[in-house]
Amino acid sequence: MRVIAGTLKGRPLKAVPGSGTRPTTDKVKESIFNMLGPFFEGGIGLDLFAGSGGLGIEALSRGLNKVVFVDKDSKALHTIKTNLKDCDLMDHSEVYRNDANRALKAIVKREIAFDYIFLDPPYKQKKLEELVSFIDEHNLLNENGFVLCEYSSDSKPTNEVGRLHKVKEETYGMIGISIYTYQK
Repeated sequence: MRVIAGTLKGRPLKAVPGSGTRPTTDKVKESIFNMLGPFFEGGIGLDLFAGSGGLGIEALSRGLNKVVFVDKDSKALHTIKTNLKDCDLMDHSEVYRNDANRALKAIVKREIAFDYIFLDPPYKQKKLEELVSFIDEHNLLNENGFVLCEYSSDSKPTNEVGRLHKVKEETYGMIGISIYTYQK
């Protein structure tokens, strides 16, 4: 695993030990960011189910100012912190050990809204639409923001979730990617 583009291009990233996480492949990561940008002029991101932190670190390398990383696995948290330190990104990040639902409720209390939200939950949980709905209901996404969802290609989320509309969708073998934003 490595950073694909931006200020940290080529920087190696450590994977979470064991088989509990499924890192986004470089090919899919590159496609995701080509769909979103590929570069950013500032902004804040949320990497929920962060795993190794690869998506959030890629977003920072491509120009986001700050990313909040959340994962409930202690090995993942250790890996995220190691990768952030190795990339000298600790000042541009917050890292929390929490499950997704509790983390989103804590974010509501802090009254934070994001420009980019990366959702890559365990495929078996099939929680994407529930999470996107919560994000919409609690205004956790800025008006011009995007929610990126990664999922098993055999369980596509719907085209609309609340006020959020799917604007892009791609399939890479067993992996599906959908991007939601508010309709203009």
